[in-house]
Amino acid sequence: MSAKRINSSMQLTRAADYALRVMIELAAQPAQERAMLPQLAETIDAPESFLSKVLQALTKARLVVSRRGKSGGFLLLPRGRQASVREVIEAIDGPIRLNICLPTGRSCPRKNTCPAHPVWEQAQKAMMDVLNASSIADLAAEAAVAPAKRFSPIRIAKAR
Repeated sequence: MSAKRINSSMQLTRAADYALRVMIELAAQPAQERAMLPQLAETIDAPESFLSKVLQALTKARLVVSRRGKSGGFLLLPRGRQASVREVIEAIDGPIRLNICLPTGRSCPRKNTCPAHPVWEQAQKAMMDVLNASSIADLAAEAAVAPAKRFSPIRIAKAR
């Protein structure tokens, strides 16, 4: 194989990335102030149409509330403010599993004979511990203290 291939199966989806960004941005808004979709899309550098679908999923997960009309927009619910990074990702992508042999609720049939299984279990636990350790409120507070950590569009220069 001549070119190194990137395995995207262990990579955060773009939708989950936008979900985390928009949740942090909503947490940074003044209390009870709604944010409009165009403003959010510009702030987090996301396509409006895609972000709209992400916000629908966050609304369905009861992390965000939306209202249409002149006084409409998106508002972070208290549950959303306290949500962990894991909860936000799972609201978008479903349960996080490092490997298919780590299903929730049932045991892997090769668990006792597979030498890699303990490694997958340990890695899954470590990943979940990290994702559970940070809340949206924590990340928004960090962004407030260090404004450079807020979102700014990254522009990639075109090759000449």
